[in-house]
Amino acid sequence: MGPIYSFEDFVDMLRRRAGMIARVVFLGALLSLWYAARQPHLYQSAEVIQIVQPKIADDLASSTVEGSSARRLQLIQQRLMARGTVLEIVEKYDLFADRPDLKPSQLVILMRESISIEGIAAAREGFSDDGTISVLTIIARMPTAEQAQQVAHEFARRTIELSVNSRIELARETLTFFAEQEVALAADLNALEDDIARFRTANNLTSPGDAEFRRAELATINGGLLDIAREQIGIRRAADHASATERPATAQRMLAGFQEQLATLDAQRDLLVGRKSELEASLETSPEVERQLDVFQRRQGQLRTSLDTITARRSEAEVGFRLETGHQSERLTVIEPAALPDYSISGGRKRLAIMGTLASVMVALVLAFVQELRHPVLRSAAQMQRETGLTPVVSIPVLDTRRKRRLRDLWRRQATPDA
Repeated sequence: MGPIYSFEDFVDMLRRRAGMIARVVFLGALLSLWYAARQPHLYQSAEVIQIVQPKIADDLASSTVEGSSARRLQLIQQRLMARGTVLEIVEKYDLFADRPDLKPSQLVILMRESISIEGIAAAREGFSDDGTISVLTIIARMPTAEQAQQVAHEFARRTIELSVNSRIELARETLTFFAEQEVALAADLNALEDDIARFRTANNLTSPGDAEFRRAELATINGGLLDIAREQIGIRRAADHASATERPATAQRMLAGFQEQLATLDAQRDLLVGRKSELEASLETSPEVERQLDVFQRRQGQLRTSLDTITARRSEAEVGFRLETGHQSERLTVIEPAALPDYSISGGRKRLAIMGTLASVMVALVLAFVQELRHPVLRSAAQMQRETGLTPVVSIPVLDTRRKRRLRDLWRRQATPDA
């Protein structure tokens, strides 16, 4: 410890450096009181928001708002802490009115430091973390209790409002997108059908329904031709039999009848053959026309499949939009409103002053010890023997020869004879 080896040495140091110690402690106490007096009181208020799950199960009617609640709340927090929003709240509640010298950028920094948003994750299902938040706590620290309560409530209100608006806006954009896609696909399909109709007309093609009808008619004609051929064969056999078995006059009369029947059948056959030729000509197409028609039909099938898919998704988006506008999906609700704080959280000014004074005492003792180290002096016989190993024969006490002491002694000597 340098020149301090015992408690007596420490007490002797305090006695010698009492003036300096007193000055340092006095200045430190003044600074502590000044600092404590300048410290503003801070009050803290918190509002607790619960994330309520949808009323209707996702299996029955799912919302179109995807993503974890933690990510959505993070985006909301970023919008809340934006410069414009923060300055709007400062102006609304006249915050930091006692500090008019603060610039807008400084106000934004102070507000961001005074507001904290904490989320509590929901219980996990299995081993995966889906990022679901169950409780959101908004904490505000302000110079007055009223401001702390107002700011915490304002941020909570804006959080709920932004959550509702963002979910509705996202659901509306999803519904609008699928509705526009449905209209566009329907228009493309109608245009393609018009192109197919014009192509069939230009190439003298029948529609798919007409082709089936004509093929059925062609099959009927073929059946009719077969029947006529069978009847003709039967009539010819009957004529041959009559010529062989009947008398000439009778056979001639019967052959005349058979000839009329054959003529009628030939006329019917010619009519059916002509119709058959027309039908076959209408059903015949060139390879190039057939290829182009296949391209049109494939494109038509693709558009119909896409239209069916988009229509189904548009229906789902419409259900999701109704869930959001009806507040039946995930929503935020206040379970613990911001209360008016009863006391400050910044600590008492008296405690700061006491701690500052104690720190001043410690600094004063350190300075006194440093002074002893800078000016090492043997001040007692014990120090002389400890430092040099020599035992002093005589110890002469310190004589105070200052003028003040001499004047006091002179006054005492003058006062003694009178007594």
